[in-house]
Amino acid sequence: MTRTHKTPRPARSDNATGILFGIGAYGLWGMLPLYFLILLPATAVEIVANRVLWSLLFCALLLTVLRSWKTFRVAVSDRRVLGTLTVAALLIAVNWFVYTYGVTNGHAIEASLGYFINPIVSVLLGVFVLREKLRPLQWAAVGMGVVAVVVLAVGYGSVPFIALTLAFSFGLYGFVKKRVGPSVDAVSSLSIETAVLTPIAAGVMIWLTVSGGATLTTEGPGHFWIMAASGIITAVPLIFFGAAARRLPLTTIGMLQYLAPVLQFILALTVFGEEMPLERWIGFGLVWLGLALLTVDMVRTVRKNARPHHREQLGQPAGV
Repeated sequence: MTRTHKTPRPARSDNATGILFGIGAYGLWGMLPLYFLILLPATAVEIVANRVLWSLLFCALLLTVLRSWKTFRVAVSDRRVLGTLTVAALLIAVNWFVYTYGVTNGHAIEASLGYFINPIVSVLLGVFVLREKLRPLQWAAVGMGVVAVVVLAVGYGSVPFIALTLAFSFGLYGFVKKRVGPSVDAVSSLSIETAVLTPIAAGVMIWLTVSGGATLTTEGPGHFWIMAASGIITAVPLIFFGAAARRLPLTTIGMLQYLAPVLQFILALTVFGEEMPLERWIGFGLVWLGLALLTVDMVRTVRKNARPHHREQLGQPAGV
């Protein structure tokens, strides 16, 4: 009898692993409005404070299980890493609060808009922060985004501040996290960010408890444990995002993040029952057209950059 030797499965590439982490992160973020719906009557301030506090406990557990306390201490002792992650923590706190406020106060559609225009904001960050030059399709996408904001401002009767705040805060968060890069792992990065925010979150919960505004212990054990689960619900997608950001270029991350606002938009229409007048459809249509242009530009750029590399592998001059 001849034995058949199974061919070992090739190790998954960093790029493929990063894409899986990215889909996991944005898929979970896309479903997050349902969690906030369950947490009512808790306010956005209380929800965010609990997300921070319970996330700290979950991060401490992860660091213990993964035996990563040494890595965590090394990262904390690096002033550059600590300073960068402190900025990231403040940005994500703003993002959490504004998003939670939007979803729990009838602005879930506008909140989804913020994440739709986030890729366009990333392009603008490249121009103003990294001094990058825009390609024609990128200029067209930015122009579409600006026109869309004007149309939506007319439709809403005011500038869509929730959407713009979400777009810029998360765009800057991704940019800051990218600067840390491979110098700190995803769990340690999240743990540091959470630890930075913990004193603020603890102060908020003390204030809410004293003033009678806290619901954590007043709505029954079910509400308490669902709120406590915010540690896992918050930490897991952020860890996935950190793992994806370390493995993928910003262009790939920008394409993957369309998944979250699509899910949020669908939930806002079907579950939350928010209205979409004609002017909002026009504004969103312009944003989606801008995103389509960005996607085409990214695909073209990736293919163009891959051709010289492929020719070099075949032994051909890159310029042929």
